[in-house]
Amino acid sequence: MGQTGLGKRAEATAVDDSFHVFDTTLRDGAQREGINLTVADKLTIARHLDEFGVGFIEGGWPGANPRDTEFFARAQQEISFQNAQLVAFGATRRAGGRAAEDPQVQALLESGAPVITLVAKAHDRHVELALRTTLDENLEMVRDTVAHLREQGRRVFVDCEHFFDGYKANPEYAKAVVRAASESGADVVILCDTNGGMLPAQIHAVVATVLADTGARLGIHAQDDTGCAVANTLAAVDAGATHVQCTANGYGERVGNANLFPVVAALELKYGKTVLPKGALAEMTRISHAIAEVVNLAPSTHQPYVGVSAFAHKAGLHASAIKVDPDLYQHIDPSLVGNHIRMLVSDMAGRASIELKGKELGVDLGEDRAVVARVVERVKARELQGYTYEAADASFELLLRDEVEGGPRDYFRIESWRAIVEDRADGTHTDETTVKLWARGERIVSTADGQGPVNALDRALRTGLERLYPELAKLELVDYKVRILRGDHNTASTARVLITTSDNAGTWSTVGVADSVIAASWRALQDSYTYGLLRAGVEPPR
Repeated sequence: MGQTGLGKRAEATAVDDSFHVFDTTLRDGAQREGINLTVADKLTIARHLDEFGVGFIEGGWPGANPRDTEFFARAQQEISFQNAQLVAFGATRRAGGRAAEDPQVQALLESGAPVITLVAKAHDRHVELALRTTLDENLEMVRDTVAHLREQGRRVFVDCEHFFDGYKANPEYAKAVVRAASESGADVVILCDTNGGMLPAQIHAVVATVLADTGARLGIHAQDDTGCAVANTLAAVDAGATHVQCTANGYGERVGNANLFPVVAALELKYGKTVLPKGALAEMTRISHAIAEVVNLAPSTHQPYVGVSAFAHKAGLHASAIKVDPDLYQHIDPSLVGNHIRMLVSDMAGRASIELKGKELGVDLGEDRAVVARVVERVKARELQGYTYEAADASFELLLRDEVEGGPRDYFRIESWRAIVEDRADGTHTDETTVKLWARGERIVSTADGQGPVNALDRALRTGLERLYPELAKLELVDYKVRILRGDHNTASTARVLITTSDNAGTWSTVGVADSVIAASWRALQDSYTYGLLRAGVEPPR
């Protein structure tokens, strides 16, 4: 079976074959606890990875399960790859047989994938205990399977499983597996740190020795059990590896694999290698978050390069320096990877933090140092009460505008509110709230029930205001978080509530703090509605 549409590259965007970026999110990454990909999910992720510009996408093990078999069949019909070649994963033939007659090997060919990765045992103990065969037969299994797939027109990569542990136990046999694969026609032999126990200096030493002793083209597959998968991958590159295997966001079994995004960013920005199509690196943050959405895992906020906190600055000293030159506290320009600077406002904030944050939010502070000083003092005082503005930009912008504009935006004024929670002996309960407020010169009394007192408060406030402010109909609460701060007397405590709201065009977060969860929620709701009206361009009544 010849070349298929699964692997055609657009000539204009093809990357030099002298260095490979190989993604295994759809196979190894999918083994992470909590990830369960449908075929549709895998197709979506494959499109994102191809758009990003990786050279190879390992789609799974066709023939091993119906889902992966269906994925390869649908990918051939539904995706026109522009940058990547699709790779099928499988094992060498069984002991004592022939590759040409092995049904698992045949399934790899039937997948239509132009590239096939074979996993081979490189640890003598695994050969004898897991495969239950001889060391010589294992070498023959590698040779026979690689040669057969090459005869069928496939490009072949070989993953040497448990290579580094096997090298420690029996270095000559581990190298013999590499030679068997390379001499039989494998384009790349990948040294796998399957248990993830290696450190960068060890990786470098072994890769350099194996490269010198075998002459094979080598790749690296690193697990992150020591927290060194990215460093180990780059150490292998330093030692001469020209093929790196990674997963998006570091997904993978146990603690994960080498993270595709910091590896690629390091290769492009620190090593000066061109491993992606032109302009693709600037899409990295977007691609990372898009894949996180597909797998239904929240993006890691502190992930290097692409995390929302990767270029966030909190200390006043940092902000002062960044105001002069952003490079003083940043190792790269965030825009290179599609990210941006964020200034965090906290009790560590100084004048520079406030000025930069105001600029980020589009609030002109001018040259009025007194305004900035007042904002700094209000932030520090509120932090003592339990407020935090790091994740509540909307509440901070309202505070900032209060000072700049000489007072709050009084779209509505609360007279009082009341929440009633009634539990009955039969196990049923009801939550009812009444809100009394003034808006546009009218006194409004609104009552509503809901699923919990906070939902009831939200519905009562919305019901009372929507007639006067129809813009509120678009608002939807999309996230709600509560943190109980340390209390001073037994069960007495302070609650901090963070609410995230959407208007279908964007989201914003507000914060409220009080001595009860309901009261804290109410304060966050007030800010959320006020900010929503501000976003909609509604002018407050005089």
